Amino acid sequence: MSEPSNTPSTTPAPEPTENLVRIFDSEQETEAQIVQGLLQSAGIDAALSSLDFPQDTLPIGGTVVLVREADAETARNIIDAYRHTPLRDEEATDTPPAREDKP
Repeated sequence: MSEPSNTPSTTPAPEPTENLVRIFDSEQETEAQIVQGLLQSAGIDAALSSLDFPQDTLPIGGTVVLVREADAETARNIIDAYRHTPLRDEEATDTPPAREDKP
């Protein structure tokens, strides 16, 4: 009997027998998770894979985002478009937009 997973399942991950393509990698797992969410919100199944290579002093590795080979070009276009989308003024700073007081 398998143990229940603590990870919530939102969309099915690609099957292990499918041709998967590495379309994004990062040293920060959270950055890869954001890209995964971006792709999933566009209807593309994406899986994360760890590249950790433990060493005695410092861990080396990162996290990669994998998609089906058939979705790779679309996924790259989505990531590229996201990278080139300028921030709105209220997103550019950590401070909330100024409120206008009514006279």
